Amino acid sequence: MKKRVHIFVSGKVQGVFYRDFTKRQAKRLNIYGWVRNLLDGRVEVVAEGEEEDLKKFIEELKKGPPAARVFDIKIDWQEPTFEFTDFEIIY
Repeated sequence: MKKRVHIFVSGKVQGVFYRDFTKRQAKRLNIYGWVRNLLDGRVEVVAEGEEEDLKKFIEELKKGPPAARVFDIKIDWQEPTFEFTDFEIIY
């Protein structure tokens, strides 16, 4: 079943290739959406895909790339909008 998640990741997640890591994981799991840095130091992710794939995606986001340190992750499950055709980094 297709789902959508809106995620906020806190910790040492900027300047450590977290967005690139997120995009690579999304591509690997056939997930669509976007990722961006926020001014307060968090990373925001909006993603759509199969529920099981999104669960795997979230587990990867909890780990992050080697230089990252994830302290907290907020997840809001939503109904999909099917607005995405790719996964991109927003600057």
